[in-house]
Amino acid sequence: MAQEIFERCEKKYLLPKEAYLKLVPELVKHMEADAYGKYTISNIYFDTDDFELIRNSLDKPVYKEKLRLRCYGTPGEDDTVFAEIKKKFCGIVYKRRVPMTLQEARKMLYYGIMPDTTGWSFTEKQILKELKYLKDRKNLKPAAFIAYDRIAFAGRENPELRITFDNNIRCRHRRLDLSLGKEGEQLLPPDTMLMEVKIPGAMPLWMAQLFREISQYQVSFSKYGSYYKKLLERKLEADALKTENHETEAHREERKGGRRHAA
Repeated sequence: MAQEIFERCEKKYLLPKEAYLKLVPELVKHMEADAYGKYTISNIYFDTDDFELIRNSLDKPVYKEKLRLRCYGTPGEDDTVFAEIKKKFCGIVYKRRVPMTLQEARKMLYYGIMPDTTGWSFTEKQILKELKYLKDRKNLKPAAFIAYDRIAFAGRENPELRITFDNNIRCRHRRLDLSLGKEGEQLLPPDTMLMEVKIPGAMPLWMAQLFREISQYQVSFSKYGSYYKKLLERKLEADALKTENHETEAHREERKGGRRHAA
């Protein structure tokens, strides 16, 4: 069974491609590359009509939460996807997720139709209740699609110690269904990678020494948050252009009226 519950500290770095190429040879001395090689992760993030969850998250509160639907690749109706609640409290990330088919997940998260839980474990049923409670309490709806290509490494001594590299991060705010492909607009420059370090306890000494050398790249970064800010900036620009056009038109009408009055 896929792991359902995660608890860990996460650190994020935006790396230029050259830094990534220098870092990987050092990582493989202590870690093993994921057997799947490079793979694609696709997500649908859920939010309120006024984007309450991501607005709250960007304010960096002590506690924040999000709900998303995740898959690997582009799923068919009967393929497995993961409905997830991700919470962060005092810097520690807690993730609870439950597997189901894409068809079951769509019915539940889009239309409120609960799946048949016969044969599900107690933990899976409990997580499902938590998902439904958050969705109903906030009236959450599909808000953004975000996909990226990932390369992952796991510690040889502690496989729960993971480092992932994401690039080709693409986003869209329409066609919000995992079955509708992985296309979207690019979020980062093509020569930039997002590195996430997922630490289930204390950071190993070798890793702390290595990361001291790249500390200038550490960031507070959210894929969904960055895309939301990009959409917001675009909306503000469009609103400003509308206002400018309206004022120009009003001035034009005012001049016309002045000429008629003079005549």
